Amino acid sequence: RIAMLAVIGFFVGEKVEGSAFLFDASISGPAITHITQVPDGFWPVIIAFIGAYEASRAEAGWVDPADCPVDQPGLLRDDYLPGDLKFDPLGLKPEDD
Repeated sequence: RIAMLAVIGFFVGEKVEGSAFLFDASISGPAITHITQVPDGFWPVIIAFIGAYEASRAEAGWVDPADCPVDQPGLLRDDYLPGDLKFDPLGLKPEDD
């Protein structure tokens, strides 16, 4: 998921170079160099959001380690489908599982 967002960021970064509202449009050049130009204070915010999202997804998908048998660590919940983020605004997910 993060890599997919990064790819979108590459395309958007190339398209709006110098005209973006973020960071006073001070980020310029090829998209591959944009990451080194992001101000330092932005990184804790990004890491916090990614960490919070991944933690909530892990809690929704995996059985609590205290409730797992010793010989079966990392059990998925019965009602959890890997990759299903419960986000389908266009209704593209098939109804049958």
